Amino acid sequence: MIVILLSQYPPINQRLIWYREVTLAYVRGVIYPAGPVPTPLPQPTVAQAGTPAVAPSKTPIPTSAQLPPEATPTSMPSPTPLPGSVMLASPAWEKQDINNCGPAALAMYLRYFGWEGDQFDISNLVKPVREDRNVNVEELIYYVRTQAGWLNAEYRVGGDIQLLKRILAAGIPVMIEESFYFEDPFWPNDDLWAAHYQLLTGYDDAQQTFTAQDSFHGANHKVPFSTLDDYWKIFNRVYILVFLPGQVETVKSILGPDWDVDTNRRHALETAQAEAEADPEDAFAWFNVGSNQVYFENYNEAALAYDQARNLSLPQRMLRYQFGPFLAYFHAGRNQDLLALTEYALQRTPNAEEALLWHGWALYRDGDSTAAVEEFRAALEANPNYLDAQYALDFMGASP
Repeated sequence: MIVILLSQYPPINQRLIWYREVTLAYVRGVIYPAGPVPTPLPQPTVAQAGTPAVAPSKTPIPTSAQLPPEATPTSMPSPTPLPGSVMLASPAWEKQDINNCGPAALAMYLRYFGWEGDQFDISNLVKPVREDRNVNVEELIYYVRTQAGWLNAEYRVGGDIQLLKRILAAGIPVMIEESFYFEDPFWPNDDLWAAHYQLLTGYDDAQQTFTAQDSFHGANHKVPFSTLDDYWKIFNRVYILVFLPGQVETVKSILGPDWDVDTNRRHALETAQAEAEADPEDAFAWFNVGSNQVYFENYNEAALAYDQARNLSLPQRMLRYQFGPFLAYFHAGRNQDLLALTEYALQRTPNAEEALLWHGWALYRDGDSTAAVEEFRAALEANPNYLDAQYALDFMGASP
């Protein structure tokens, strides 16, 4: 009885769950040895007959067969010189729980504006299963808009160091998703790479550093400009903005043309294409090309860009956090590539709801509806709030 009670004590419970995760990850790494993301499969010369046409997601994607024209901005970024350093008030720091850097970083962000919750208020909604290893940017935005509706929330991609500094100089913290490297391996031949959310609250030109409220490394953590950009690039340089209604015009002025979402994606695509052209061996530039092409529903072009990235090698956990390849290969009719990628992703992260969902759609396309339904159910079990999994089950006429 005492052992059971002690196991429920939060610090002990956290450590027990962590040890279990480490053990299971190592065992999986032995059963399924970790290699790079699979390279593209040979292309069939004839399209498969009878491939069902499915709308596999309720998630809205802007409709555009071609890139949209440039939007005319209502205001341009201010030419006012930036101060040499900015240090915003630091919200109360919060150490992340297991797999909880997104909710922890967002909790600190919201706390800057007077919110009184903590990371568990957020994670209980966006990742109710504690072992869920990933929270998407869209899920964090959803939380702010539905649970802290007195604040505005937006995200864009293709940012740069100067933009981050302009945001901070306007008195607004900014949150990014970036790379993270473990100190110890979780399985044999682990490349140690993972993802991490970071809240920036200041910068210093003299030291060439940002100040971050890092839920893992600690409060007021210093990050060199160059390191941050290298780590940030892998996630298409995505940034999250939370701000007061009275700051809307300020944010619009800072973003300029990038306030328009289509224009922002066009700029991000152009940046990624330029980086891939400058260094054709840059797998992450090619990956970003693919992700931005997915946004515009140019799935064949996206699949070819992802092919380049896969041939150059990607981190082992890449598909735990980024799912553009799943959409690209599904819509491009390349089902065997989709099967290969989702199977690989589930070897590394068996409870990844996105990989389970798209593995289910790949199985459905392969004619195995029974197995597809089981994957959809597993995706909903991994995240009971995952609307795309519920949609898939409804489409199949199956119960959860």
